[in-house]
Amino acid sequence: MVRLTDEGIFDAPLDKIWRFMNDDTTHHHKSVTFSKVLEQSDKHMIVELETKSDGKTIIKHKAKFTFNPPKGFDMEFLSGPQTGTKHTHTYTPMGNKTRVVVEGEFKIQGLDDQATKKAALAFLEQLFNEDNSALQKYK
Repeated sequence: MVRLTDEGIFDAPLDKIWRFMNDDTTHHHKSVTFSKVLEQSDKHMIVELETKSDGKTIIKHKAKFTFNPPKGFDMEFLSGPQTGTKHTHTYTPMGNKTRVVVEGEFKIQGLDDQATKKAALAFLEQLFNEDNSALQKYK
């Protein structure tokens, strides 16, 4: 298990980020697909999702999201090769920008600590870049 902290600055205010994250028609990623919602309440959601590790290979997971708006959310992988991975996304408003910090413990079956760190940071960067780009077009 690898302990990581990563951060970035979104070019959008926090309220726009929350609207975007909850908009199923526009909030999409190239490498993550939500296939089925298994449970949902105001604060929690358990989903089946698929990721593409190399752009082609589909990997199935089950994950739990715990929402703490407007401060952030927690994510925990319940099944799949990242079982046991837990991370928290914390948002801090900065006027028309928003700082996000991701902290957690990452585990990827079959990878050593260095490879897990590299893969997790690359994945987080890809998701951040996709969201930041999409937010520029989002109203």
